[in-house]
This record gives sequence, C-alpha cells and structure tokens, in this order.
Amino acid sequence: MNPNANPLQPLLNQQGRTSPHGSVAILWDIENCPVSSDVINPHHDWYLSTLSSFYSPDGILPTYLYTYNHVLDGFSAVLSQSHLDQLEKMPGHLATYPETFGTIHTTHTPKFLGLENNFGSWPGGNFGEDMVIGILDTGIWPESESFQDKGMAPVPDRWRGACESGEEFNSYLCNRKLIGARSFSKALKQRGLNISTPDDYDSPRDFFGHGTHTSSTAAGSPVADANYFGYAKGTATGIAPKARLAMYKVLFSNDTYEPPASDTLAGIDQAIADGVDLMSLSLGFPETTFEENPIAVGAFAAMEKGIFVSCSAGNSGPHGYTIFNGAPWITTIGAGTIDRDYAADISLGNGILNIRGESVYLEDLLISQVPLYFGHGNRSKELCEDNAIDPKDAAGKIVFCDFSESGGIQSDEMERVGAAGAIFSTDSGIFLSPSDFYMPFVAVSPKDGDLVKDYIIKSENPVVDIKFQITVLGAKPAPMVADFSSRGPSRRAPMILKPDILAPGVDILAARAPNRGITPIGEDYLLTDYALLSGTSMASPHAFGVAALLKSALPDWSPAAGPIMDMTTGVVGTPLDFGAGHIDPNKAMDPGLIYDIEAQDYIDFLCGLNYTSKQIKIITRRSKLSCDQANLDLNYPSFVVLLNNTNTTSYTFKRVLTNVENTHSVYHASPSVVSFPGKYSKAEFNMTVEINLGDARPQSDYIGNFGYLTWWEANGTHVVSSPIVSAIAPIIGT
Repeated sequence: MNPNANPLQPLLNQQGRTSPHGSVAILWDIENCPVSSDVINPHHDWYLSTLSSFYSPDGILPTYLYTYNHVLDGFSAVLSQSHLDQLEKMPGHLATYPETFGTIHTTHTPKFLGLENNFGSWPGGNFGEDMVIGILDTGIWPESESFQDKGMAPVPDRWRGACESGEEFNSYLCNRKLIGARSFSKALKQRGLNISTPDDYDSPRDFFGHGTHTSSTAAGSPVADANYFGYAKGTATGIAPKARLAMYKVLFSNDTYEPPASDTLAGIDQAIADGVDLMSLSLGFPETTFEENPIAVGAFAAMEKGIFVSCSAGNSGPHGYTIFNGAPWITTIGAGTIDRDYAADISLGNGILNIRGESVYLEDLLISQVPLYFGHGNRSKELCEDNAIDPKDAAGKIVFCDFSESGGIQSDEMERVGAAGAIFSTDSGIFLSPSDFYMPFVAVSPKDGDLVKDYIIKSENPVVDIKFQITVLGAKPAPMVADFSSRGPSRRAPMILKPDILAPGVDILAARAPNRGITPIGEDYLLTDYALLSGTSMASPHAFGVAALLKSALPDWSPAAGPIMDMTTGVVGTPLDFGAGHIDPNKAMDPGLIYDIEAQDYIDFLCGLNYTSKQIKIITRRSKLSCDQANLDLNYPSFVVLLNNTNTTSYTFKRVLTNVENTHSVYHASPSVVSFPGKYSKAEFNMTVEINLGDARPQSDYIGNFGYLTWWEANGTHVVSSPIVSAIAPIIGT
C-alpha cells in the first residue's frame, strides 16, 4: 500500500470503480444519543436502531459491523451514499471515515539481550508471569510446542477474554498459555474480499505463520532442540516465557494480507475489553493525521487504560521519512541484527584458500572438488547477468559471480544454466533471506570475492569444496540496523524521534504454522515447525516481551515510562535509524531516571500540531478540551531540532526528570546538576541547542549531526542518555 495514499478517497471496489456501498467507521458524540439507562449496552442498541431507520432507495439495507466501546465512540457499518447523506444530517454525528487497509510488516535472542535464568530481568520480572499479551496478527497455531502450558498457574481471575471456535479451531485448544483467541473479518467480507479457502482459516487459526512467529517470540514456552533445518539449533524461548497470550486475528489471506481499519479497530477494542496488559501490532496503516489512523486512535485508548502498545516501524527502509506508527503514545520498534549468523565454509583447490561466507542452504551437503566457472573477460558473464552465460560452460559447476553495485544475487541465471551452485560477491549478504538460498548458494564479501576471483583466474583447473549448515555465534558487528527497517523522522510529527528503539529483527528463529511449505529447496517447498523470519514485525515482539518483564516486576510502571526505560539505557546508535539505541532489558529494569508523560501532555501536543477540537475529540473521546497549554515540546526522552528553509536555528527544550530509585540521588550533565530527595521526586531542566550550517545548503532529506545528552549519577552507577538530532522535516498540515 502506498504510505502516502489519502484514506479519505472515495470508496473503491476491486476494479477501482466507485462502489455504491462500502464499510465506514462512524464517530458519534454520545452526549447527543437518546439512550436508556435500563439497557446493558445502550449505545449499541441506539446505533442499530439508527441504521434500521434509514430509507434505502435501492432496496439494500445498511449492514452493521461493530460497536466500539473503548477505542472510540461509534460504530462501523456498510452504507450506501444515500445512507451516508441521512446519517450526516443527524444530531450528534461527529465524523465518518471510509474503510482503509493496512499492511503487514514482515532462540538465541534472549541470550543476545542478556537474559539469564538466575540474573537480571528474567528472574526480576518473574519471566513475565501472569502478564497478558494481546497480539493483533494473522492468528495462531495452538498446537505448537511454544504454546504448551506445562507448569503454568491457573488463568488469572481478572481475565475477561475467550477462545472462539471456528474453522479448524476449537475453544478447547486454548490452555493456560494461550488464554484468548478471536478473529475479526466482518469488514473484510463485506468489502467482497472473502477469506480464501483453502488459503486461510475463517477462525483464529494461523495459515500464514506470521502471528505464530510473533507470539512465540514474545512469550513462547521453552522448546528444546528447536532449529531451522539444522541452523540455529537450541532452546527456543520467548522473551517473557511465563506470560499469557491472547490472539486477535485481523489479517486474512485474500488478494493481499491487508487488514481493514474497521476489523483492526474491533480487535483493539476487544483486547482492551478482555483485559490485556500489553498489546502488539506488527502492521501499519498509511501515515495520515492521527485521528484517521486506526492504530493511533486505538493505541491512545489503550494507553489511557494502562496498556503498553508496541508497533513495528515498517519495512520501507533504508531511506528516511519512511516510518509507520509514528504517534508519540506508541512505542515504535526498528529492526536490527543479532550476533548469530549462518554460514558455509569454502575451500579452494586443495585447501589453498579457506573462506567463510553467508548461507542458509538447507541440505547438510558437502560439495567436494567441484569445478568452478567464472566468465573472465566478459563483464556481463562476470556479473552473471541475465542470459549472459552459456549453459555449456557452466552446467554442473559452481559459478562465481563478481561484485555488482546493484547488489543482490543472480539466482535465476544459475537455474537457467544448470549450475550446481554459486558463490556471489555481495555487500548485502547479511540481509539476504533464507529463501534466497534455495540452491547451494554462498554469499561472500567483496574482499573475499576478489580472493576467489584471483584464484580462479590463476588456476588451470579451479575446484572448490563447500560445507553448509554452519551456525556462527558471536558474529560482529552486532547489532546493525537492518537495511529494510523504516527510518525517521516521522512526516506527521517530525519533532518526535522515531523509531523509539531497536530490537532484534533479522533471521529470528520462532514457531510457525507447519501447515504448508515455506522453504524452497529446488522445486519443492519444505515444512518446518520453526522458521527464520526477518522484519520489524519480528522486532516488535522482543520489545513488548521486555515490557511484560518490566510490568511484572514494577507494579506502578506506566505505559508512558515504558519506552523511556528501554530507550535511555539502550546501546547508542544512529538516532533516526536506531532511535535511542538497542533495547537492553537488564538495564531497563533499573533505569534510575525516566521522562514520564501523562495523557494531558499528549493532548497539549496535539494542540501544538494545530489539531482541531473535533480531531482531538476523535482521538481522546473527551468532550471538554482546552488548548491553553498547547506545546510541541513533549516530555520525550529525545531531542529533535528541525531546520525548515534555514541554515541556522536555536531551540530551547524543557524536560522533567522523575527519579524512580528509592533513595536520594544526584545527577550531573556538566555543568548542570539535578537533585532528587526521594523516589518519584522530579527535577526540571532546560537545554538550548543551536544549529549553524554556515554556507551549506541542506537538501530536503538532510539528516544533520547528532549527539547525546547524558546524565551521570554522582556516587552511583546509573547513566541516562538521550539522543539529540537535527533534520529537515516540514510538518505536514492537519
């Protein structure tokens, strides 16, 4: 989906023609609803009564979809233009939004994050015990070992959720680990995008495998000897292994995996009603103003009820201004690598030269003394360009393809010529997908590629040995930001640093639905219970898994403090790629200071963005609003200086720090000193940042220098760092 698309365009059917009927979300001023106090859900009944009163000149009646009780005041329905005209004349009608569609953002990581059984966040956070994580995704495969409930206590009495039966899914499949499973597809079906049997299940069961993967990453039970065809073998464990899971399926297979806004809002609304403690959405909608974005609206309601919301940043990198889920009350997660790699060992000649390259070829194959081919002297053949190589020269051989600025690998050409395999010289090997290695392929660095090339040119009969299925731990450098991970600034609120933080999101091993082949090997697709997947979708579960540990350990922990506690103690990185750095669970458990934010602060921020009272009311559900304290300088743990049509600027930031230690403490950031008499005491400071680019003329996508404000605890161990960054980023109007 085009992230710049206008969600308020006319409703279109699949052929692109204006449809006479379409699903819409209707927001209502409930103070103008003449409802009875004797009815359990009076607004719901009034909405139904309203729909039934409409005149339908074409004989097709309105179709009710959902009532929203928490995320907004209103309902969704399928209406004709005549119905809309009648609706918009009624007193109390606030706004109507046509359906929009979102996009999906698609073992060793607990150890990489420093989680240990007897130390730090795992025991300190009770392994996330009894925290309920709500996940909006493609469903779940309940039979996976990652969702077994051995040793888990009974489901908490406070839980109000349920397991719904449906196609290939019975309620008895839930247990003490998987305590809720629902699906939401009314808007999808009414739009004519029926669930594609046999390509999905009309139930909470996962077909695609994405929701199973994200769920097990966040809170999967320990599973010994989990592996991906011999790679990454070990015990697969979720970040919060004792947390409970509730799946809200909003993504179904149709022409695409695009979830309707109405269904997504219904899933969020139900998760709030069921009583989840944390919520994750590895999907995104076009970056509109916040009141038009269903995730932003739903997340605000969740935040006000103390629910931590984590969302993927999107997979539209590596360019700037590509971030999704940029509302400041959402913790937005970018994707990074971990220190585990997958490799093949190459031996040239009789051990003349040994090189290790990247590979995830699935067979435990030993290639021995196979001839090498390189199209030396013809640049098209050297680069393995399409139709360049003569099959007579390369069939049955290992082909070497020289480095190309275009990057990638030339797998189609290898198939065409009947090669036995290939060695590719590339600088993008670390970000290749496992599915790229469906033949015996190895990716080597350009430096090592030159060594291979030199050996072939100088040898009369070049041959090679290759050994696959090698897992490397401790690979460096790590973490690195993933090439695909969306970057900031946000176009809608560029003064807020996004993403907030980086988490593991490249080649993450976790459970998947074993119902269909996912991994190509030759012309076949292999089944697997555990798969390596990459995306900011994989990063987000790590973040809210850590948040579950924090919330379990710290009863008075707030959603607003959540991202701050992770961010200010993360590994320092490039701010518009990494946010405030890489997530660090153990340091996050003991942050020292936080930058706390209240709901009213967000309202003041919306006022500062010049949102109208109507827009703010849609987001906040509040009738009485005041913009007397309008302010774009949110108490965020980062500082963004915007340059718009100027080479110089100066901006003074105001921040309030909160001490979360039980004792008196003093911090200094030379030359300033702040003192805290006790726990929850606060200290205010101002910081002025001046930018002068001299005669340089910044481009429209200029990302300037960055640095960090660091508070050091006197006579203590806490260090609290916050990034400072400058960028050209005009604010898109409301």
